[in-house]
Amino acid sequence: MFQRCFHFLISTRNVFDFTFQHEQGATPKDGPSAGCTIVTALLSLAMNHPVRQNIAMTGEVSLTGKVLPVGGIKEKIIAAKRVGVDCVLLPAENRKDFDDLPSFITQGLEVHFVDHYREIFRIVFPDLKLESDES
Repeated sequence: MFQRCFHFLISTRNVFDFTFQHEQGATPKDGPSAGCTIVTALLSLAMNHPVRQNIAMTGEVSLTGKVLPVGGIKEKIIAAKRVGVDCVLLPAENRKDFDDLPSFITQGLEVHFVDHYREIFRIVFPDLKLESDES
């Protein structure tokens, strides 16, 4: 499914030729938790379609589209609230980390726990349909 989304973009839009290189080094484990965000930004660019506003997300993404857990959920939620975000997408495996937060941190947030990138796609591009949604 995840690969089909990119195949769809290439077959229905202009062909994009790009190389994505994520540098190793620097601070260990600094960067992979932006996987969902990077994929979303690339899809938005390729489709020339804006992402739903006022949303924050975190999670590593596997090559098959599985959303993997990350650390620092408390800090990420506090940062999102500080800048006025009211919708947060988190890996399903981080539900316990979120549930352990005090209610004054989590109140007023629309939170989605996701297992696969297709769930993120449906939330950030609500007016677009995936190929699997049409069958």
